Amino acid sequence: MITGMTGFGACAVSLDKIRGIVEIKTVNHRYLDVAFYLPVGFSSIEDKIQKIIATRIKRGRVTVSVKITDRPQTNIALNQDAVKRYLDFAKALGKKHHLKNDITVADIMRLPGVVEAKEVFVQAADLWPVLEKSLQKAVAGVAVMRSREGKALSVDINGQLKRMLVQINLIKSRTAAILKESKTKMAKDEFSSFQKSNDIHEEIARLTHYIDEAKALLKQGEGAGKKLDFIAQEMQRETNTIGSKVQDKVVAAAVIALKSKVEKIREQSNNVE
Repeated sequence: MITGMTGFGACAVSLDKIRGIVEIKTVNHRYLDVAFYLPVGFSSIEDKIQKIIATRIKRGRVTVSVKITDRPQTNIALNQDAVKRYLDFAKALGKKHHLKNDITVADIMRLPGVVEAKEVFVQAADLWPVLEKSLQKAVAGVAVMRSREGKALSVDINGQLKRMLVQINLIKSRTAAILKESKTKMAKDEFSSFQKSNDIHEEIARLTHYIDEAKALLKQGEGAGKKLDFIAQEMQRETNTIGSKVQDKVVAAAVIALKSKVEKIREQSNNVE
């Protein structure tokens, strides 16, 4: 069964005091194109993420976002050596100039180098074991959505193919009637020439074959999008030839209807993986 290219999946990430969220979004694209939005220092795992994506997604623009929502608190340390030097300096200064030493704790805390705050960075290597599992779950969620879209696309495309067959049968019956009517009105040589110029047997046969091929692709699934697009182009070519060969209002209307349905199939093929 075919799959679509629109999907979304998300999963939480949790390791000790670290909390995060993984989100994967996919939309239409001619090839597999993955964009990453990762925390600082996580570029080293892009290849690993790409491999996980490629196991379930073959075509589409994929956006992978990893956000760290909670992490261990910033480490704050007091530089005892710096405090001692500041106090010794203040004491010496007060003694030398006969100043009152009224320095407070708040004064000391504001001095450069007394309080050292070190931000705790989340390391990609440490988080990878749990992140990998979260990515797998998020990709699975995307796959479910794309599968549901594929079923809807299959129903729509099959409907277009059935309606194409109705128009093809109309063209066949109409051209047969035109030939029958012309045979009674034309000379033998004239009719023979007219019959050859209006012969669309090959075009009808190929068009019917392409419909069968498209139906098979809808069941086959993998890689169907590009093939459907190619088949739709060939359908359009055969339909144009029929329209140019048979100059008749009924056939012309059927050809227009055929073109409309082929165009819809081609548009939908851009949504198929």
